[in-house]
Amino acid sequence: MANPESVAQNTQDFFGSFRIAFAPGQSIANTGNAVVTLPVLGGGIGSPYGNGSYIIRRITVTNPSNTAGGSVPSMATANVTILTSSDGNTSNAVTTAAGQTIGNVTAANTWQDLTLIAAAATTAYAAPALFVKVGVAVANSAVNITVWGDIVSL
Repeated sequence: MANPESVAQNTQDFFGSFRIAFAPGQSIANTGNAVVTLPVLGGGIGSPYGNGSYIIRRITVTNPSNTAGGSVPSMATANVTILTSSDGNTSNAVTTAAGQTIGNVTAANTWQDLTLIAAAATTAYAAPALFVKVGVAVANSAVNITVWGDIVSL
């Protein structure tokens, strides 16, 4: 008989498509660099002996809300980019550097995957956090942002 604890004893580096970062209810009401910080594994990537690394498979934006209450604002013009640095340098982008509108995120339980850059298909990242750059803001708006990927090493 298999050990019932076998899955519980494994860590993220034993599974594929693990949620490596999550930021619920994050405001995109203001433009700027590092408007949202997405700590990878809650800031737990890496060890005292070296840096961990991960492969980004998907970044999903979901569940828009109105931070002032009321109906959900239109996200048709909202534009975001995900970076590995907080300085806004788009050479560190993991999604489309020019930003991507999230017009499909229109109401509760709607979502949109951001387009990853070509290098994301072959790069194992080591940045302990990812950062959201908002190019075009939407007043009184917030979304959930989830990063899915594979852990190469912790």
